[in-house]
Amino acid sequence: MLETLADLAAGFPFEWWQAALILLAGVAAGLINTIVGSGTLVTFPVLVTMGVPPVTASMSNAMGLIAGNLTGAWHYRAELRGVERTLLKLVPASALGGVIGAWLLLHLPEEVFGYAAPVLIVVALGFVVLQPRLQAAVRRRKDAQAAAARAAAEARGETPRPIDPDRAAQPASLYLLVFLAGIYGGYFVAAQGVLLLGILGVFLLASLQAANAVKVVLVAVVNIVAATSYILFAIDRINWWAVLLIALSSSVGAWAGAKIGRRLSPVALRTVIVVLGVVALVSLVSELL
Repeated sequence: MLETLADLAAGFPFEWWQAALILLAGVAAGLINTIVGSGTLVTFPVLVTMGVPPVTASMSNAMGLIAGNLTGAWHYRAELRGVERTLLKLVPASALGGVIGAWLLLHLPEEVFGYAAPVLIVVALGFVVLQPRLQAAVRRRKDAQAAAARAAAEARGETPRPIDPDRAAQPASLYLLVFLAGIYGGYFVAAQGVLLLGILGVFLLASLQAANAVKVVLVAVVNIVAATSYILFAIDRINWWAVLLIALSSSVGAWAGAKIGRRLSPVALRTVIVVLGVVALVSLVSELL
């Protein structure tokens, strides 16, 4: 047993300070993913900076974050009440998109990811920066929907009733956009939570809290589907130590995010994400030049 542990330790690819940074990044990613999304823009740059190749970093990061995704989904289960049937209809769209995204990551040349990753990071950072405006637009739309429903009910002489999202007909565009977000998440992972929250907040006939809970579950679905594809078809390209470190730390971060994360400054969180995203962008671009 001791020899086995010694062999495992000898194969550990990181210095102690590198492992500490990855653990800290995992905690931050788990916390951010539960509250808003885009935690990958914390862990992905750290892994790349620690010398992990970009595709391996993306795959290992997605697998490691599953533990945090599931932890966050468990703590948000109360917000899912009333949208269970709608969630079950959205899961296949996310899963299919995740399969396609993972297939693209595994089959396109690694050079394609090297060129695509900087572009996708810019897109992801754009979602992070614009997230407050997206949420504000979502709130205005929800308020307008509620006011219109109240006015229509009062005009009919009825008592206004809240919309039941599980009985209301969800727009077809919701399923298409969730499917496309799944492709994005299966290929790149980063900021798919912010992207999904924007989609669900606008098109899902439910509260913003319910939309956030659905987002947490769908992100977990995409990451699980993608991870399954990686294990089946590219197990040799996975950095299992990175997976373990991020899995442990992101679970702690997700627990903290569900418990106390809402007390943290959104501005501070977005600042950290943007700074680390820019670091990753510079690192990836410098490798291409």
